[in-house]
Amino acid sequence: MDNNSRFLLKSFRKYYKENQPIMPARFTKREFGFMFFDRQMVQRHMGFPAPEDLSRFMIAQVPSHSYYSTAYYRKPSAPTMDEKEWLGADLIFDLDADHLEGADKMSYREMLERIREEMIGLTDSFLFSDLGFSDKTVHITFSGGRGYHAHIPSKEVLALGTHERRELVDYITCSGLNIDWVFPVQKVVTSQFKTSAGSRANVAKDRLIPPPEAGGWRRRMRHGLMDLVNDVCDLDPKVLRRAYPSISSSTAGTVAKMQDDVRASRKILFERNTMATLKYNTQETLVKMMRDDVAPSLAGEVDKPVTPDIKRIIRLPGTVHGKTGLRVTPISRDELTGFDPLRDAVPSSYSDEPVKITMKRDYEFDIRGEHFSLSGETEAPEYAAVFLIGRKAADHGHLSEKKESIF
Repeated sequence: MDNNSRFLLKSFRKYYKENQPIMPARFTKREFGFMFFDRQMVQRHMGFPAPEDLSRFMIAQVPSHSYYSTAYYRKPSAPTMDEKEWLGADLIFDLDADHLEGADKMSYREMLERIREEMIGLTDSFLFSDLGFSDKTVHITFSGGRGYHAHIPSKEVLALGTHERRELVDYITCSGLNIDWVFPVQKVVTSQFKTSAGSRANVAKDRLIPPPEAGGWRRRMRHGLMDLVNDVCDLDPKVLRRAYPSISSSTAGTVAKMQDDVRASRKILFERNTMATLKYNTQETLVKMMRDDVAPSLAGEVDKPVTPDIKRIIRLPGTVHGKTGLRVTPISRDELTGFDPLRDAVPSSYSDEPVKITMKRDYEFDIRGEHFSLSGETEAPEYAAVFLIGRKAADHGHLSEKKESIF
């Protein structure tokens, strides 16, 4: 075990002497798993009959990462999955910042802020609104690393299988949305006439717009179309083509004609809930823009493989994360709005005592209300040193002292 691991293990042990993990509901039916600083292994298939047993284990073994199963088992400590006898599983949604577009160019704080906004969108627009869960049912947790989890332990969802859970993911992420269901085509007879072969009719095809009382994705797309219509009417053709890639190959003249058509009907489109006053080509262009450009921007962010996995293990609340030293922290929806992990998830058991560290690169950040700009051989309070060493931005000790100790 190297100096960095020894330092983190010591700080984590101090934390676990002062803090117990938060036991999940029906914990005696859960499997627990751990990773460690001093051994290259994952220890799984463990069960704990009482919170005190887990607390003693944490102090003695000091895991770097701690997990529990989202599933319930008749025999959670059995060595194989078949022997455990699956009874059901919580519904879990996992958001991790490393899945965000452009995450590799963001700072840690920027990633945390962005993924927090995604979790707010997931809870407010989908879990609470469309799916009808209450804020008491959805348990939100900061993962201690780069994301958030939403746990739903309600009895109504425990028996859901992989297929049903994947359908929920598809709904949230807008996978397979049928655009013709959102904007159905209505055929209207515009005129009739007689020929030698009999009666004939001219038929117009018009797209309908979801009414104001529509719910779910139809309501979301109605509001999205309102924003799109405003952009079509107000933006320069060149700007509009850049903003909506699906029409980027159209000429400025073609786009300008479409804009004129939409401007003429702007005030009545959503009064009549139909695109009938638009040319059919304009209608189809708007629907294409909604399908290819707008719908993906309205989708929720989730880690797709996690939710359908009915035998998943996930971070244990009240433990600390081995790559940051931050606490896996349960929070309410109201707390989520202003939650700052680098302030609110830094354990108080980490002291202000200075720790010698050697920075691997220049690093500027805020933690526990203090601003740091560090480089080279320096010192930082224990709470900052744990974070930097866990993030592999620094090594414990001074390089010059390590060299001198050789001789």
